[in-house]
Amino acid sequence: MPTGAELFVETLRSLGIGEIFALVGDHLNEVLAVAQREGMRIVDMRHESGVTHAADAWARIHRRPAVSLVTGGPGHTNSLTGIATANLACSPLIAVSGSRASTVAERGAFQDIDQVSMTRGMVKWAGEPPSASQVPFYLGRAYQEANSGRRGAVHLTIPLNVFLEQTSAPSRVPLLAASQTGRPDVRELVALLRQAERPVVIAGSGIWWADAAGELRTWIEQTSLPLYTITMAKGCVPDSHPLCLGYADPAMNYAVRAAFHEADVVVVLGKRLDYRLALAGPRLFSPQARFAQVDIQATELGLNRTLEVAVQADVKQTLQSLIDESGRHKWAPLPWLERLQELKVAHTQRLEVAASDVGSPMHPAAFHARLRECLPPDVLFAWDGGDFTHWGRATIPASEPGGWLRLGPLGTIGSALPNAIALKLAHPERPVVMLTGDGSLGFYLAEMDTAVRYKLPFVIIVGNDAGWGLERELQAATVAGSPNIACELAPTRYDLIMKGFGGDGETIEHLDEVAPAMARAFASPVPYCVNVRIRGMRSPFTEWQIAGKK
Repeated sequence: MPTGAELFVETLRSLGIGEIFALVGDHLNEVLAVAQREGMRIVDMRHESGVTHAADAWARIHRRPAVSLVTGGPGHTNSLTGIATANLACSPLIAVSGSRASTVAERGAFQDIDQVSMTRGMVKWAGEPPSASQVPFYLGRAYQEANSGRRGAVHLTIPLNVFLEQTSAPSRVPLLAASQTGRPDVRELVALLRQAERPVVIAGSGIWWADAAGELRTWIEQTSLPLYTITMAKGCVPDSHPLCLGYADPAMNYAVRAAFHEADVVVVLGKRLDYRLALAGPRLFSPQARFAQVDIQATELGLNRTLEVAVQADVKQTLQSLIDESGRHKWAPLPWLERLQELKVAHTQRLEVAASDVGSPMHPAAFHARLRECLPPDVLFAWDGGDFTHWGRATIPASEPGGWLRLGPLGTIGSALPNAIALKLAHPERPVVMLTGDGSLGFYLAEMDTAVRYKLPFVIIVGNDAGWGLERELQAATVAGSPNIACELAPTRYDLIMKGFGGDGETIEHLDEVAPAMARAFASPVPYCVNVRIRGMRSPFTEWQIAGKK
């Protein structure tokens, strides 16, 4: 008779999942032994939140559910930040935690906490199979919940005795829900665009999840509509495309601040009208602008902005309908495009002024300008938070779908390192570069060990200004007396830490060192950390934050 652990692994296989991101613990020894025996790929990491971040990144990269497996008690509580990050990023993470045996619950057992209740508020669904026989049903339901509608994280707590128990009557895996079919009616949306004089299109992560990059590009080329991208839509149409005008994020793109406020029609595809867009208020969009939104989740439509047209549908099918309907008549480029191109040029020139600063320590914009010159053409990016990385996000273009991995709406700084591990595991032949600040890097520093153990030669670039630079700038601009509270760090040699784990690296302090250092980094057979001494400088992101507080 199979055990619960055997049913768990067998069910994962039947669902098409062949890898587990994990950190070992007493509750997991049986299931890990079965997984190894059955040939599943086990990626063992150094911190449970790093485990959930990496599994989240794996799910985003492959557009399908991924599994994290951690032990109970503090292992579970450590994993919660990664679970919440995945859920807000609409990533189908199946987060599994072991636990004490269910037979000793609420009797003073070791590590006895209510894991399901504490997780339920941050996921789409959470449960605990009562017996080994129910493992296939619960795991199948978790997969369905994570991967249906607007995707998101789910959680299972599986007690130790459930993994060990044998059963002669395992439950069935629920039938996977069929994908939504049928193209929506988009005539009203096309009519709205036909009337527009100053339209803009904003594309978000739904484009990536629906695998609709090709349809998006076809449609904007057919209609000559100006496109701005954000989140995982970055690169779905390259920033170099004449109709793609860069980041849809006003905190990254100066040009957007005028473009969006002047727009008379705004079409939002696969993107929530959230803090970055609608909640920015009238300083971003004109109150008179008419909005249309396409989203697979009905509750998102009109949530933070009154809509002229609302389409609840898969964005790929919607774009297919838009291509058919828009193709009935010829679209001429609008004069508005010239205005948007002028704004884009002005934005670029402003960044180039910052990048022309050749002083020492290095200006972050100047460093990123040199970095851009020596990046491999097929490089993939894992971006962290902080002023150093925001300068890079503002100046380095996105060129392909899935090559621009970000933190997500929770803003979980530090997660770029486990994200980069997943990115390199998924694309072992591609160059991967992770950009982070010295504050962010400290959260999951031990995952350098994971990168070395798995022989993942990606490049870590850490902008080191010996402090929490973004917060330092915010305090100076918005707190009376311009204080500097709890913002200073030591000027640590992070390259030496990487060497201590078995990788390699170096510290650079001058612009003429950038190209040789990057050549060595991308040629390295082991993970390589380039520790960049920089000057703390307020990024466009931080300028936008400060403006919103005044």
